[in-house]
Amino acid sequence: MGHHHRHPPGHDHAHHAHGPAQRSTAALRTAFLINAAFTLVEAAGGWWTHSIAVLTDALHDLGDCLVLGLAWYLQRLAARGRDGAYTYGYGRYAMLGGWASAWVLIAGSLVVTAGALPRLFAPTLPHADGMALIAVFGLVMNGLAAWQLHGHGSLNERGAYLHLLEDVLGWAAVLVGALVIRFTGWAIIDPLLSIGIAALILVNASRMLRQGTAILMQRGPERIDATAVRAALLALPGVRDVHDQHAWSLDGSYTVLTVHLVVDVGDLHAAQRVKAAARHALHHLGVQHATIEIELPGEPCELLHH
Repeated sequence: MGHHHRHPPGHDHAHHAHGPAQRSTAALRTAFLINAAFTLVEAAGGWWTHSIAVLTDALHDLGDCLVLGLAWYLQRLAARGRDGAYTYGYGRYAMLGGWASAWVLIAGSLVVTAGALPRLFAPTLPHADGMALIAVFGLVMNGLAAWQLHGHGSLNERGAYLHLLEDVLGWAAVLVGALVIRFTGWAIIDPLLSIGIAALILVNASRMLRQGTAILMQRGPERIDATAVRAALLALPGVRDVHDQHAWSLDGSYTVLTVHLVVDVGDLHAAQRVKAAARHALHHLGVQHATIEIELPGEPCELLHH
């Protein structure tokens, strides 16, 4: 999904996948294994300390395990390149992993909130020292996993990295909460923290779900201004009209566009120059793969009214 996706799908670029893709896969695998081991530790720790905030962050990390595990597997799948069945490659599977994980996170945050609400009215005092210890451990482990992915460029990895940074903030909040409980005895801070973390999960997972659904439903990419694309193409010498302009995103970072250009030029070579100029203009506007159909004035276009 990252560096090797920058090559147009018309070219065989399997040999490009090895360096960056292998590093990406290794980084995602390491981050996943760190997170998976830690999720088990914190789930046990939440039960031991009787802290629903720790258990909520355990749920958060379980969600991130799903995201990282899917990202790791799908990064390997995406690195296969294209074949006869998947002519654009496997990149969209990686986005699908994040979309599916969002549903799990949303369901989990709703379950946690339902469990935390009764505790607001009858809070039980958690084991504050144990809670603080797990929070420090959480900060170190999630920080280590995030560091593994820092600087990697694909949408897949950036998404996983942001999840882990969010976990670091979550554990920082649990640590502060544990210290406040330790020195004040305010047990209600535990369910309040839990609900706050669950709300953060819900907001971010909903955003991820909305973005993933837009890609699956072929919505026009947000970073591509359709009006600017049309204006840039119309401004080219020899272009009379632009129609049947369609753009979509394969995975959130790789944009595909098809367009028909009506050109008024003297010969085939001039038409080819228009097409080359159009492709150049589209690349500058963020389109990685353009399919351009050239038409002459008055030529019937059966797709015109679709």
